[in-house]
Amino acid sequence: MRFGVLGTMVWDRIISRDGRSVPIEEWGGISYALAAAAAACPPDATVVPLIRLGSDLSERAFRFLRTLPRMDLDAGIAVVTEPNNRVELRYTDNQRRCESLTGGVGAWTWAELETRVKDLDALYINFISGFEMELDTAQALRAHFTGPIYADIHSLLLGMGPGGVRVPRPLEAWREWLRCFDAVQVNEDELATLAQAWGDPWLLAADVVGEAPRLMLVTLGDRGSAFFAVAGLDADPRTWRRTRLHAPAVSDAADTGAVRTGHVPPDLVPREGDPTGCGDVWGASFFANLLTQRDLETAMRRANAAAARNVEHRGATGLHHHLQGRIGT
Repeated sequence: MRFGVLGTMVWDRIISRDGRSVPIEEWGGISYALAAAAAACPPDATVVPLIRLGSDLSERAFRFLRTLPRMDLDAGIAVVTEPNNRVELRYTDNQRRCESLTGGVGAWTWAELETRVKDLDALYINFISGFEMELDTAQALRAHFTGPIYADIHSLLLGMGPGGVRVPRPLEAWREWLRCFDAVQVNEDELATLAQAWGDPWLLAADVVGEAPRLMLVTLGDRGSAFFAVAGLDADPRTWRRTRLHAPAVSDAADTGAVRTGHVPPDLVPREGDPTGCGDVWGASFFANLLTQRDLETAMRRANAAAARNVEHRGATGLHHHLQGRIGT
């Protein structure tokens, strides 16, 4: 299996984590998902990062990426002239934070992505910056890539305030965006932002599930995770789009039968620690486990456990060892 992971590597400066007075600097962003994919994918799988790296931090980024096993670093990475993304994270409590973005690489075009995704079996997308691609590129990806596409829409729901501060915003053309993906991940706050003009966010989640997306996942922090799935959803994502040759027409959940919902509570309650990257670890772990032909609830339980383990680790360096219960060297 060739498992594509698309997102943005970010150099994080983290303030007030664990009550520390001294800021911490380390790799973040898609680095967490890559570490989780390295830990969760089977030994014969290859993880293909699809990343635009700013030339100012590219050498440092490659040093980190070479610490991860089973990575193909030749097929999907582009070094660009723009300064790499840097984010200051200031925590207000154990789960919420204020983000400020400086720098920033440009978006992928379909012309750039087309050759990079043609040999992939599945694609995980995490909108770390929210600027990874425009809607027309996502639609072209949907129309031409025949494997399953999983998206954590995260920063698509963040705008830019003064000084680069990220602020929640409604997503324009949100139905069109969601139809580009087979599975969509949000957290509770993001679901509420998505549903601002709708009303009840949980009714929105049930309504949007149909032909695309087929599955919506909602992470709930220390309460685990929830799902909304079309009736009769095959647990193997590679079966989801075998007959699709073109982008689907508009489709509601009612066209495919009742929506199945569920809640998977955590088996492991983490100690106090660092929640940075938990959603990224959750999504990559879940999708990798689902692709390994685990059923939906089992994949969610494993993702819950991986996110809880992530809380007890600092940063993405060595995280793949920690997620597998090993000590990094």
